[in-house]
Amino acid sequence: MAVVNASSLVAFRQLSSSSSSPSLMPPTFKQMPFASAKIRVFCTSTFALKNINTSETVDLIEEENEIESSETVLYSFSPLPLLLFAALPGATTVTSLFSPFVEIVKSFNLPGWLVHWGHPGNMAVVLFAMGGYGTYLGFRIRFSDDVEEKAKAKDLHPKLLAGMFFFFALGATGGVTSLLTSDKPILESPHAVTGLIGLALLTLQTVLPTLFEGNSGLRNVHAILGSGIMTLFLVHAALGLQLGLSY
Repeated sequence: MAVVNASSLVAFRQLSSSSSSPSLMPPTFKQMPFASAKIRVFCTSTFALKNINTSETVDLIEEENEIESSETVLYSFSPLPLLLFAALPGATTVTSLFSPFVEIVKSFNLPGWLVHWGHPGNMAVVLFAMGGYGTYLGFRIRFSDDVEEKAKAKDLHPKLLAGMFFFFALGATGGVTSLLTSDKPILESPHAVTGLIGLALLTLQTVLPTLFEGNSGLRNVHAILGSGIMTLFLVHAALGLQLGLSY
């Protein structure tokens, strides 16, 4: 476009110089250089704007290519099963805390069979007598049509299961003492893991009845969870028997 404008100017000048009367030159010819100059400036600025838009477009395309080519991989896991064990002290800490008591028990010179099977025997009584009968009373509360029987079950059911929770928590310390007295590791067997999970679920089970008034649907949750806890403690008992027979 700039070359065309220059040639036009040269032609106009030659035309004006060849003319004998400058006043006879048309007024459009006199204004033409200015018009061509304006056109030249306008074209130059338009070309610059196009260059700017082109560079911005290239940058946007490059950014989009980078976004499309990049990959983000997220690895996630549920920490809920680990929260209980993260909050508990380690085996070394528990061993150091129980060491004075273990030395006292060793000084009694108790029979080996009593140290070895005392904890399993006590826990079996608690599980089947208190836990089993307490579970039976829980089902009688839900399905019995006898008002008097239901009233007695409502009174005895929470007492039995609260007692089971207390003796299980106390029995856990007895189990740790029994293992340390026999110089065996603690908190490493499936029996120990299921026991800790069972105690945590029993704690939740104890809290649920306090919420029955606000949500009656929690009664079903309480019944299902209670049955699951009893099943878990049956597995816990089987694993404890296996552990006792292993040494």
